[in-house]
Amino acid sequence: MDLPGRHDAPIETPVEMIPEWDGSIAYLDRDGVLNVGRSDYVKSVDEVVMLPGAGNSIASLRKAGYRIVIVTNQSPVNRGMFSHQQLRDMNQAVLDGLLKENRNAIVDLVLYSPYAPWENSPVRKPGPGMLQAGRQLLSGLPLEITHDSAELSVRFDEGRSFMAGDRNADIGAAKSHGVRAFRVDPSLGIVGIIDRLLDDDDLGDAVEI
Repeated sequence: MDLPGRHDAPIETPVEMIPEWDGSIAYLDRDGVLNVGRSDYVKSVDEVVMLPGAGNSIASLRKAGYRIVIVTNQSPVNRGMFSHQQLRDMNQAVLDGLLKENRNAIVDLVLYSPYAPWENSPVRKPGPGMLQAGRQLLSGLPLEITHDSAELSVRFDEGRSFMAGDRNADIGAAKSHGVRAFRVDPSLGIVGIIDRLLDDDDLGDAVEI
């Protein structure tokens, strides 16, 4: 079974449970949502440039009761362009950048897919595997990865959960996992749609891709 990578911990390490959490998760892409993306990939800490307002947006989502899970495709790892450790340093730079803007911009999980497109892994968006893993870890469920979340042996009510990203793969992952999808303008990042994300009545963007 393909599994995603996890920032600073083995994938199956238990996550702190929060009392009275309603189960809502904000699944967020990284590049183009929290930090500036690049057509040739963000390849080093020096290339991590935060998008203004990202930290404040994360803090607002947490205040609204969401837990935060970053789910990012990082095929350069398996392509040999950079290592898991180098990716760890880049992810940490993003987390530090969020907290620098707002100390309440706490991220619960950072999951990444090292798989290349031709590996056909359900863990690579538009597959739902990273979203499945995020849900299962935050809910204390055993890890089970499938190509379609409807096929999981244990399904959890996703409630207000959503996926936000700037690419078709993010919209596809939302569709495969059964949550609302929000398309992000990469020149603005998450701050450009934060009012929509905080509106429980917003059904998100079309998932036809």
